[in-house]
Amino acid sequence: MKLKVGLVQESPVFFDKEKTLEKMEVLVRRYADEGCRLLMFPESFIPGYPRGFSFGTRVGSRTDQGRQLYSDYRNNSIDLKGPEVKRLEELAREKNIYLVVGITEKQDNHGSLYCSMLYISPVEGLLGVHRKIKPTGAERVIWAEADGESLVTFQTEIGRLGGLICWENYMPLARTAMYQKGVEIYLAPTADSRDGWTATMRHIALEGRCFVLGCNQYFTKGMYPEKYGKWLGEVPENLCRGGSVIVSPRGEVLAGPLFDRSGVLIAELDLDEIARNKLDFDVVGHYARNDIFRFEATGQPETHVEKGQGPVTD
Repeated sequence: MKLKVGLVQESPVFFDKEKTLEKMEVLVRRYADEGCRLLMFPESFIPGYPRGFSFGTRVGSRTDQGRQLYSDYRNNSIDLKGPEVKRLEELAREKNIYLVVGITEKQDNHGSLYCSMLYISPVEGLLGVHRKIKPTGAERVIWAEADGESLVTFQTEIGRLGGLICWENYMPLARTAMYQKGVEIYLAPTADSRDGWTATMRHIALEGRCFVLGCNQYFTKGMYPEKYGKWLGEVPENLCRGGSVIVSPRGEVLAGPLFDRSGVLIAELDLDEIARNKLDFDVVGHYARNDIFRFEATGQPETHVEKGQGPVTD
């Protein structure tokens, strides 16, 4: 099976979910018309990864200005029950394309936010959501932690999908939770634009014998609206270089890494390559040594099977 995929290395319209959705719609229609069956957007693309902001926090103190910034950020975040998700579902159906979208998620029953990854199908709409189980560093000020129910996988028409966000990918057992579900297309939205991230993506591809799609944004200080950019202080103009990359199950780079500009990486994946490379190494098969090691991800759900795909066994 051959599958054309695209990674969107673009900037959002920061703190403006409506204009960001409008930008997304233009991109989705364009690349769906060029034959992409899967299009992926970076970590917290809606309403933007808040790089450089302190939200007025120090150990032992918060500021009213920081609280207002948090409120603005929350107001432009996405509620899964809201109209924004329905809009993305309709777009996926219209263009017959799978969408993987990084968002900051709000829930109307409490004030906490989550760094989330939406899986949207042209068949079912919203298949499910992965919420980051461990925000990194100062991210913990704005994003709560999720639990094992967030370690989701999906059997779809285009293969078995799953993945982790940014530095979750440095958690060996979180990766194992994905491998044991047989993920074929491993999705890794990120905000890490260092050269070493490419090595991480290649390692995961070799370890999991899966295709790995690492998607980042390109972002400069000047892209922030003036009312927010003035709060940043001394930060470099080039805030995020990008580095999106697509890697084969053999660890070979198929497209990218793309640095220092916006763009969309496109590659054609041959899903038969996954089985061929299990001859050499299978992390949950003949290399697992279940007589020595035991692993359980508490609360991890069974793989969700898209309508029309028939039963599968994890």
